[in-house]
Amino acid sequence: MLSGRILTPDGWINGSIAFDQRIQAIQEGAGGALTILPGFIDLHVHGAGGVDIMQGGDAGVKVARSHARHGTTAMLGTTMTATDNSIRRALNGLAASIAERPPGAARMLGVHLEGPFLSIHRLGAQPADAIAIGSMELVRSYHALAPIRALTLATEVEGHLALIPQLKDMGIRVQIGHSNGSYEDGVAALAAGAAGFTHLFNGMTALNHYKPGIVGAALAHAEYAEIIPDLQHVHVGAIRAALRAIPRLYGVTDATAATGMPDGEYGLGSQRVYKCLGCVRLATGSLAGSVLTMDQALRNFVDLGLDLADASNRLSLYPADYLGETERGRLAAGAWADIVVLNADLQPVAVFVEGEAIDLPPH
Repeated sequence: MLSGRILTPDGWINGSIAFDQRIQAIQEGAGGALTILPGFIDLHVHGAGGVDIMQGGDAGVKVARSHARHGTTAMLGTTMTATDNSIRRALNGLAASIAERPPGAARMLGVHLEGPFLSIHRLGAQPADAIAIGSMELVRSYHALAPIRALTLATEVEGHLALIPQLKDMGIRVQIGHSNGSYEDGVAALAAGAAGFTHLFNGMTALNHYKPGIVGAALAHAEYAEIIPDLQHVHVGAIRAALRAIPRLYGVTDATAATGMPDGEYGLGSQRVYKCLGCVRLATGSLAGSVLTMDQALRNFVDLGLDLADASNRLSLYPADYLGETERGRLAAGAWADIVVLNADLQPVAVFVEGEAIDLPPH
């Protein structure tokens, strides 16, 4: 039983919440000083705690445990563009923790396959020597190893547009990203069944009033899109514009192995990256993922002027709905007991994943 100010689908109430693995009841009452929110759901996570998803083995377990300590209760393990063997190793490593949640870890809902079906012209921190043309045969073989829930696709690449309806029929959310496409390419991809955009503004053609680009297609037509609210990947003015334009813009971390670690050198897939001054970069100086956690994303959204309920929805409800996870991302009777409890400074003081209390680091 927890007491405090509780965010429910019908708004805030002061009272208590009873749960085991699932929420049993929410009752109005005296409440308390604490804020109780749905656990965060991060649909773009590469690593944390010095560990990278592409290492395979139990890397996904370690990453999920690290992020759970910051209020993330469910996530997608996200791959990098890599050789076929490397991707298969990562998927095999994720499969066990997707099938059964390890103790102390966030629920691994599946895989976000970010690459290798990308544009050579918009790689960002993805390696150029491993990009590939997408095929249903290849996707199905990956999907057989571990369930793919989201897939980033440069939809303008020849043959990729035709894949979208087939991927949608498999239950995969196709996200336009790492794309050199035009506005028209973006609109065509949405019409074909693409569901979202990968890290909006980053790795895609920019908005220009003569050539609106992929960013323009997102701002004009998207219902859902990812954004990295670390205040380094995207200028605050661009975040505010996206918040006004895209009804269900949701936050992701794009977190790397450097998350929660001291400054230094880390792995990101086959590449070396460097953490310094609160960000992660390739040796060239290009941003290469982040060190963001979802509790910090919440605080950043609030600092941008969002009210707490709106900020919470963009880190819990909207990503849950995007994946069709109707029993997560909300505090309601019958939903999974994925809960984050915050103090007045919006720092987590308790986290529960499917009712299990997570050991938190001291503040």
